[in-house]
Amino acid sequence: MENKHVGGLIIGIGIVMGFIVWIFNYSLRKIVGTTCTHQCTMYDTIKIQTWVSFAVVAVIIIIGIMIMNTKPKEKIIIKKIREKSKKDLIDLSQLDKNEKTVVKMLQKEGGMFQADIAEKLGIGKVGMTRLLDKLEAKQIIERKRRGMNNIVVLK
Repeated sequence: MENKHVGGLIIGIGIVMGFIVWIFNYSLRKIVGTTCTHQCTMYDTIKIQTWVSFAVVAVIIIIGIMIMNTKPKEKIIIKKIREKSKKDLIDLSQLDKNEKTVVKMLQKEGGMFQADIAEKLGIGKVGMTRLLDKLEAKQIIERKRRGMNNIVVLK
């Protein structure tokens, strides 16, 4: 919530409390007036209660006004400047055809299951394992174990 809304809410609560205090003290004076026939000391007590209650209400309203008039702290937004990652700087000239295809697929997708890569390339499990072993040795990819499958991602 913004400070203006919170301050307004607190001021509203203070006004409602002030109204309740006024009604309570009005009723209390009526009751004391009908029960006391002579000079009662309860009138002095009612006066003190009334002023203390209105002082508390005034403090609440002042706090609401102060909150309403304070400026909210500015939010600092930090944007990270994306540097060219290794994914963008991979030298494809020293890779064979299937290795280039795997790297391009991973650059496009971000990460893929090993079985999906093998299916798209039309390579068997053994051939796929050897191909990925070569790319791992060149520190281009990384295989992460997920249950019974491997997810292949660029390093």
